[in-house]
Amino acid sequence: MLSMKGKYGLKAICHLAGLPAGSMAQSSEIADANAISKKFLDTILGDLRHAGFVHARKGRGGGYCLTRPADDIMVGHVLRVLDGPLAPIHCASRTAYHRCSDCPDENACSVRLTMLEVREAIASVLDTKSVAEMRRMAEVEERDAAAALHAS
Repeated sequence: MLSMKGKYGLKAICHLAGLPAGSMAQSSEIADANAISKKFLDTILGDLRHAGFVHARKGRGGGYCLTRPADDIMVGHVLRVLDGPLAPIHCASRTAYHRCSDCPDENACSVRLTMLEVREAIASVLDTKSVAEMRRMAEVEERDAAAALHAS
């Protein structure tokens, strides 16, 4: 399940993806626009900065911006930084594999085999979806909702 840290991190990175080129946003602006606690957001932005997704500049005119184009940032990479492996159980993880102590033969374990499929399905979506695509999806939905409201 997606944690609140992962969810808010994606909201923050999408917010930054919507900024005009060369612009920066302060954490309070991002927090207010996305209904996120500023203190929690500051922690998340720190993690994203350490992972190389965002750049921070202090002082007047400072704030946060993406370090590279939103088309080059994959949702799965962001979530792994914030939430850890995508696999629902350790024995199905590629990055944090750990054999289960109660499983005599993991190659014949129906739970593990099913969770491997789940991990592959999750990764196939999240590792091919860029932050820019995520943002565009939301913009299309907003336009469609506004058009439907206006047509009523």
